[in-house]
Amino acid sequence: MNKKTVSKKSLVGENIRQAFDIIRTHRMRSGLLILGVAIGIMTILAMVTVMSGLVRKINKDLESANRPYLFVTRYDLFEAGVDEEEMLRRKKLEPEDAEALRNLCPALDRVCYLVSQGDIAFVLYREGEHTSPIELDGASHTFPEIFSLPIEHGRYFSEIEVSHRKRVVVLGYGPAQDLFSHENPIGKYVNIEKHRYQVIGTFADRKHFIGSISDNFAVIPHTSYRKDFQRDRDDPAIAANVKGGYTLKDAEEQIVNVMRVRRGLSPGEKSNFFVVTSTAFLEMVSKVTFAISGVLVVIASIGLLVGGIGVMNIMLISVAERTREIGIRRAIGANRRDIVQQFLMESATLTGIGGVIGTGLGTVFAILISRQIHFPFQFSFGWTITAVLFSVSVGVVFGIYPARRAAALDPVDALRYE
Repeated sequence: MNKKTVSKKSLVGENIRQAFDIIRTHRMRSGLLILGVAIGIMTILAMVTVMSGLVRKINKDLESANRPYLFVTRYDLFEAGVDEEEMLRRKKLEPEDAEALRNLCPALDRVCYLVSQGDIAFVLYREGEHTSPIELDGASHTFPEIFSLPIEHGRYFSEIEVSHRKRVVVLGYGPAQDLFSHENPIGKYVNIEKHRYQVIGTFADRKHFIGSISDNFAVIPHTSYRKDFQRDRDDPAIAANVKGGYTLKDAEEQIVNVMRVRRGLSPGEKSNFFVVTSTAFLEMVSKVTFAISGVLVVIASIGLLVGGIGVMNIMLISVAERTREIGIRRAIGANRRDIVQQFLMESATLTGIGGVIGTGLGTVFAILISRQIHFPFQFSFGWTITAVLFSVSVGVVFGIYPARRAAALDPVDALRYE
């Protein structure tokens, strides 16, 4: 190691020691600056970590028994500006369509016919008690397997009960708690509008990414639904699992072929139905969460910019207070580059300390928030290092002007400064 390298290292060490001396000398203003940077970094890191947990939670909730799934609907769920009148004119999906897909598509494992009214909520009543407005779904006997919904009490209805249009209901965790918080609901009856349904089971708490809203539902046989609650604006759909050994593309192609034949569509004619896959759901979620994360980071970064302006102001004050010191350093041989490095090191040290404190606080807050909203927490070493480096870069960028101003001082005038 040559003398020049040793000299550079000793100069860096000296600059760092001077930076800490300045912090100790001006505790109040240095502390406020460090606090501002720490809050900015804490906010950014906490939001990014929580959003990462949200993405993992959504991906987990959208997975169906670790197997991909598909929805067959009348229109593209993600298409903007849908022509509602044209969509309503399309032929509705029928239970016979679901049966045909189950029999004619070897790539499909379980198939479920679904019918509901997305714009209408139902209230269930029992002996003076009632639920909050919930979603009522009519479904096939394969519903819980496809959507990985565990039964907490009782059972789910059978294929025979579906075919016989039995008035039986399986309650989501929310309505089960509303009506039967202190007793076993199995075998009891609830009123849905003017119809009396027997409770044969309840679903377990889903701890879904959208919270308790995801548990406010009840499921009845789709045949019973069509008998008691069918309306013109019902929007049936078909859900299906992909069988092992097949891909989503295989299943989608088979579904399209069967549905086009059933609807008598010619080769060049546009399909009057749509197939959406679980992959499309995940891609849509990733795009939305990425956009939200970007907006949140930009908003939080405004706080860091304010902190950067504070760094510039403090360093300009420091330059004015230490003008004579700068003159002495120049007189004994320090060049302009040495002066620039000294002040950049001080500003970077200030914001770097704030960055380290902010990453620690941000991690703690992310853990607390994740536990509160039941999101998985995953520590990201990469994001932590990035946050610290970003905080240091803020000090460097906003310290350039004060550092260059200090280096530009005339040594003779600086020595005369009082």
